[in-house]
Amino acid sequence: MEVLVVASKVKKFIREKSEMNCSASVMEALTKIVERECLKAIEHAKMDKRKTVMDRDFI
Repeated sequence: MEVLVVASKVKKFIREKSEMNCSASVMEALTKIVERECLKAIEHAKMDKRKTVMDRDFI
């Protein structure tokens, strides 16, 4: 599985917001979420007969 999130940025965000550490398995979980949401957005765009995924496809 290719990781689709920038680990250093996620870890930094979590650290700044909570002073907590972030386990390596978080990146895999977030990648699965990103993949799932991207697939939904792709289907949304297809239903609208577009070849471009737009921000509104994620809502």
